[in-house]
Amino acid sequence: MELRKLQKIVIAALEDIKGREIEVLETAHLTPLFERIVIACGESNRQVRALARNVADKVREAGGEVLSVEGEENGEWVLIDLGDLVVHVMQPEARRYYNLEELWRDAPASSDLLLRRRSQS
Repeated sequence: MELRKLQKIVIAALEDIKGREIEVLETAHLTPLFERIVIACGESNRQVRALARNVADKVREAGGEVLSVEGEENGEWVLIDLGDLVVHVMQPEARRYYNLEELWRDAPASSDLLLRRRSQS
């Protein structure tokens, strides 16, 4: 599946379940493992798990492949590996503690799709 389409599906799935603080980071120039990271917050274990499930379900419905999902049993931080795109759904405390945005700080945000989506709302 084309990366922009996959990113659009992921963001829509996160927004469907009221995911907050959605960030998209370009990582292709930093690692050969994946091209983008999407990070989002959920307010509780239940919401984090629901957000992750919705992302995986919507990607599969669109014909995409979910390579793996890690952390569902805990619900504090769930990682969804979609190949070229990796999704991190975290509770706010875990997000502040691990600060993935800082870890990938050299990666410019890919907010063009988010900005366009928000302006259409």
